[in-house]
Order: sequence, then C-alpha cells, then structure tokens
Amino acid sequence: MTEDFDAIVIGGGQAGLASGYYLKKNRLQFLILEAGEQASGSWPYYYDSLKLFSPARLSSLPGMRIPGARTHYPLRNEVIQYLNDYARRFDFPIRTNQKVTTVETNENGFSIRTRTGDVFQTRTIINATGSFHNPYIPEINGRELFQGDILHSSVYRNPDRYKGQRVVIVGRGNSAVQIAVELADSSHTSLAVLQPVQLMKPKVLGIDLHFWIRNLGFDTFPFWRFGKKPPSPSTVVDLNDYRARLESGKPDQRTMFTSFYTNGVVWPDGTKEPVETIIFATGYRPDLSYLHPIGALDTEGKPIQTAGISFSVPGLYYVGLEGQRSFASATLRGVGPDANYVVRKLLRFLKTVRAN
Repeated sequence: MTEDFDAIVIGGGQAGLASGYYLKKNRLQFLILEAGEQASGSWPYYYDSLKLFSPARLSSLPGMRIPGARTHYPLRNEVIQYLNDYARRFDFPIRTNQKVTTVETNENGFSIRTRTGDVFQTRTIINATGSFHNPYIPEINGRELFQGDILHSSVYRNPDRYKGQRVVIVGRGNSAVQIAVELADSSHTSLAVLQPVQLMKPKVLGIDLHFWIRNLGFDTFPFWRFGKKPPSPSTVVDLNDYRARLESGKPDQRTMFTSFYTNGVVWPDGTKEPVETIIFATGYRPDLSYLHPIGALDTEGKPIQTAGISFSVPGLYYVGLEGQRSFASATLRGVGPDANYVVRKLLRFLKTVRAN
C-alpha cells in the first residue's frame, strides 16, 4: 500500500532541509527524498577549499546556528558537518539513495517514482534539488580540436594535479576567482573573462556586507511582484586579498579567448597560446526533466513559477532556485526565508483542498 503524504520534498540539501524545518514546525506529514547517500546536497562534491562568502552568523538554516565564531567564514567540510548535524537534530524523515525519475499527477495530488522503483503519493511537492548536477559549458569554436583537458569547476577538487601547468579559468564569479587564486600559487593561471572581475569589500563600517544587504531589505525585496527576477550578482567578495592577487597578475585577467586550436586557445588579438587545462566556472542549468510531463517547465526546461509557486501545476513548489525571491535564494543564507514563504503558501493550498 502506498503511503500518502501532505508534502514530499525532492532534494535533501540546504533547501530541502530548510523546507523540512517549516513542514515539521507546522506538523505536516512529509518526507524528504535525497538522491545521494547523505542529506548534505551538493556540498560533498565542491572543491576542497571552498569558503562561504557570508559569515556564520548570517549563513545558518532556521532553528540552528552554524558552530564557531559569528564572523567566521565556514569552509566546505564545516558546512557538510553542519547540514548532517542539522538533519539529525530535527530528526527529519529522510530517505537517501532515492533519485526521482518520474512525477505524475492524479486526483489525490502527485505520484512520485524513484530509481529504486519505490512509489510515493503526496498532495504537494517542494522541489529543492538545485542544479549542481547539470553544469553548463558554453559552446566555443574548435572545442573538438583541443587535445588538452576541459572540465567544469564542479569536478575541480584541489591544485595537486595541475602543478606547473598552463591553466585558464573561464568565469568571473566567486568560484572562478577562488579556484584561480588557489591554482596560481603552483601554476601559470589566467582568468578568461568577458568583463573584468568586480570585487567588493567583505565589510562596510566594520560590519559584514551581507548584514547590510539583509537589514536593508535586499534579501527579501519582492522583485517577482513586478514581473522581474533579481539580478544574479557576479561581484566577488574579496575574502583573501583577491584584489592584490589580481593586480599582481597571480592570476592575471585576459579578455575571453575566441576559439580553441589543437594545443591551446586563440586570444582576441589572434595570438595562439598552448594551454594544458581549461576549467569552466560558468554555472549550472536546471535539470528537472521529471517535471516536464506534468507541464511544470517552459520550452527551455525552466520552472514556470513565481516566487517558488508553480502557476502551471497546483500543489507544486520550489525552494533554492537562483533569484527565486532574493539575491540570496540559492544560497545557504537565503533558503530559510524562501522555505518559510513557500510552506505558508503550501498550507493555504492544503486547507483549500481539504475544504473541498
């Protein structure tokens, strides 16, 4: 017999756990389905030295603070430990190794099937999967000719295998700069950018920048009410003297190359340069194919939603989408407020369904 839930959360990372907090707080019968072996989302797959660009005091999920000094910028392993501790503390109903493959609608809500063959019935769904497992690499002329290594930042771990190499990082965001600065200590490393990296100081008047962003209302500014999404900021927080490193040329910045050739890249002035490794820190794209058959996605595979509420499929919600409700929506510090908002909408939906 298939168990019937009020809500099923697809994804057990930071967005899924924040959703679980508010679902449990409201005493709903729910389940979190996690594709991996632990409820820490994509964090175990990030590069070893990854550092949050917001401090611990502003990066915690609802109901439990990240341990350590309030001004400390947590590292990857600290976040993984925190997420696992968070799941244990609140004793969420989580089933791991449950990758969702199919979602269907029915008169009672939704039927969800996973790769293991398990089937779950639920009145509502919160999709909280993120997009880490669908990295984006742009098409560039001559790529098929290049005999060096091309990879995405999602598979980069540490500088060991690149020592002494000529490496080019494509991108200008936080990950691109963090990886490039790390590699530049042992490799000849360049950032290939369409526009120069923009840096901001981590503190204003001695207080972390994210404190001001949150308290001035940018974290909750309702862009979506005006039919717009908040911009995806590419400005990099200068946590480790990045400005000084870039100004010294370790790494240097170059205008994006125009094409590949057999041994390397061709720069805009026509110069050919041998390169051994290209790392694309060019972001991700949603991978929600299991929602396509129920009419939840547009022609580009993106959710048809506003502020995390599907307006093509009643009872379907999202947490963790980039620009969902704020600048911080896809980050550790942004998923809590968005989850709270979505669960409130979900509760109203359930009340209406039960009244009918």
